[in-house]
Amino acid sequence: MLSETTRERFEEFAALVRRRPGRWLVLTHDNPDPDSIVSAAGLAKILRHSFKHQVTVAYGGIIGRAENQETVKVLGMRLSHARHLKWKSYRNIALVDAQPGTGNNQLDRVLPHVVFDHHPIRRATHKVPFADVRTNYGATATMIAEYVSACGLDFSKREATAFVYAIRSETQDFGREFSTEDRVVFDRLKPLADLRALARIQNPRLPRTYFYNLHQALENLQSSGSLVVSHLNDIDQPDIVPEIADLLLRLNGMTWSFCTGVFEERLYVSLRTTNPRADAGRLMRRLLGRKGRGGGHGMMAGGWIEYSDTRSGTAAGLQNYLAQRLARLLKKKPDLQKIDLQPS
Repeated sequence: MLSETTRERFEEFAALVRRRPGRWLVLTHDNPDPDSIVSAAGLAKILRHSFKHQVTVAYGGIIGRAENQETVKVLGMRLSHARHLKWKSYRNIALVDAQPGTGNNQLDRVLPHVVFDHHPIRRATHKVPFADVRTNYGATATMIAEYVSACGLDFSKREATAFVYAIRSETQDFGREFSTEDRVVFDRLKPLADLRALARIQNPRLPRTYFYNLHQALENLQSSGSLVVSHLNDIDQPDIVPEIADLLLRLNGMTWSFCTGVFEERLYVSLRTTNPRADAGRLMRRLLGRKGRGGGHGMMAGGWIEYSDTRSGTAAGLQNYLAQRLARLLKKKPDLQKIDLQPS
């Protein structure tokens, strides 16, 4: 059963789409994760099959993690990179799992016509003609799945598999920030999913660089109280940073984890916490200041900053500065100590 809110919002969305003929561009956030990828695929399905529009799905950055690459394969998606787009060809733009003005997508100063997201609403989003932002949802994919159902469209086995994985990964198997709606959609689609394909997404073959980065992360562990920190040097894709942050939070006695990594000219950062009353997104914005771009949920956040624009001037200097500043913001000692993983 669809909620009254979803029915009403879908009618508003449908009315706007009918008023806007022409090609649509559905854009994910940069370096898209499964939630963003699957949400884009679902919205493209709605625009193509229910409204008969031509649609291009595009992303910025890279699709780096093996799980994310496998999600694209399972969906059989055709994705375009933003650098290859002829932007003037698209009269309409939709942004999923992101919002304008956050610095994590390719729109820069361009305002989209449609936004779907589950992160805290940003100031620029209030100017978007149609925005459905539900911070109580654990995944944007849940919202898009409800819209697919509102259209009367069915889910293929591939689509059900991808939606199930997106919700599962975004909520960490319903261990982090999920709603009743997430659970309802997950339970409805799981019987339709291809369990073998789901296993391939969850347990993909991993490149050697993954294990190199993991080794580096474990070698560089530091802590201050219940905060664990690790810094990576040059990485081949930014997605490894949140993956390491998720892993570090499992270390016994830790309630906050922070990981950084250098990719091209930027330092990417990820913050995680086990505290359901925290506001990691707000903390991330305070941490990075005006020179960086970041945001997130209550228990998870991420962002980036160009280290050449900072006082430290080097990636290593900025990494140390941010770790110490975070410790102070969390009211912990700024002199982080190296963690010895040798069994006592």
